[in-house]
Parts: sequence; C-alpha cells; structure tokens
Amino acid sequence: MTTPRTVLVTGGNRGIGRAVAERFVSEGHRVAVTSRSGAGGPEGTLTVAADVTDGASVEQAFAAVEAALGPVEILIANAGITNDQLLLRMSEDDFTSVLDTNLTGTFRVVKRAIKGMMRAKFGRIVLMSSVVGMYGQVGQVNYSSSKAGLVGMARSITRELGSRGITANVIAPGFIATDMTSGLAEDLQAEFVKAIPAARFGSVDDVAAAAAFLASDSAAYISGALVPVDGGLGMGH
Repeated sequence: MTTPRTVLVTGGNRGIGRAVAERFVSEGHRVAVTSRSGAGGPEGTLTVAADVTDGASVEQAFAAVEAALGPVEILIANAGITNDQLLLRMSEDDFTSVLDTNLTGTFRVVKRAIKGMMRAKFGRIVLMSSVVGMYGQVGQVNYSSSKAGLVGMARSITRELGSRGITANVIAPGFIATDMTSGLAEDLQAEFVKAIPAARFGSVDDVAAAAAFLASDSAAYISGALVPVDGGLGMGH
C-alpha cells in the first residue's frame, strides 16, 4: 500500500513528465505539475506556472502548490530542453542556456523542495537524466553535459541528506516514443532501434513506472542510484 503524498512534476504538461504525473494520480497521490504557461497539465493535477531558469518563478510555484496541496514530499525534476549543434558551431549561449535549464534549473527546484522535506524528515527526489548523459551523442555536448551533471547532484544530495529520510535518484531514459522521436526520419529511427538490444523504443509509461517505484515506500533504501530505462542501450555506462 502506497502512502498518499504531495507530488510535484516539473515540465509535467507533455511527454514523459505528463505520463509520470498521470501515474502518480492513478496511485492516489496529490499531484501538481509545472508548465511555462501554467496550463496544460493532465486531468486530476494542479498546474502552476514555473520557469526553472528564474528563482522567483520557482518560489511562486512552490508557494502555490504548498497552499493548495501541502508541502512537496516527492519531487520529479523533469523540465528540460535541447539545443543540438555540432561542437564547432555551438555558441557559448547554446551551451549555457541548456545547462541553465537542465542542471541549474534542477538545482533551483531541488533546493526549494528540500526545505519542507528536511522539516518532515521525508523526501523522494527523482532527477530525469538521459542515456546520453553517460553514453554521449553527436551534437549534444551541451545536453549530455547537463544530464551527466545530474548524477553527481543526486549522489551529493544523498550524502548530505540521506540521514534525514530523503532519497535522491536518477532515471536515464533511452529512446522513448514521444512527439520528439516520432518527428525523426524513418531511416534514422530504424538506425537507432538497431542499436537498442530490446529492438524497440520505450514508452513514456516505462519511465513513469520507474519514477513511481523510486518514489514509493518500497524504495526507501535506494538512493544515489542511476536507473537506466533504455532497453539496454547504455549498458556498461
């Protein structure tokens, strides 16, 4: 039996974040999601506006969630962007803007979330990385750097806050069937599938299931883990 908790999923209005939010709703949790517009979250959730690159915006989002649902007990830090470009053509802004959303944005959200978690002596933090954080990818020096950084973040949080009943884990999805992957050329999709031992793309529900487990009472003794949901693509990394 899972204890009902207050859950916040950043970037929960589409793709993986939306599926994660829907999974937590189905399990009976109180679920809030953030989107940049403050709209578009799945049924049964509270949707609040947040820009993770803006500390004041993050503060306002947490205040709204706390007022409506209580302190955040489970944080799924999912908001992220890509801006792919070959290294020689990648500007400094192309690099820093991706890190500011994916890595520093996650720092802002986590830092705000742990205030309530430390008081409650309970918290579940799940950071959404990517197989390319460890595996690498052409044209994604910025994105892979930001996603690799989340592993160090989770492990440092684990060492700092593990004694306070707070866990921090990382999910690294591989190629997941979303609007983004469906837009790829068919021959490129076929090439990617060839590299995946499972011989298929994953589903958003595969990732949501991993998030639900890591946030559950059953995962209380799992922290600092990197959990691949990639059909075997990143094995050994």
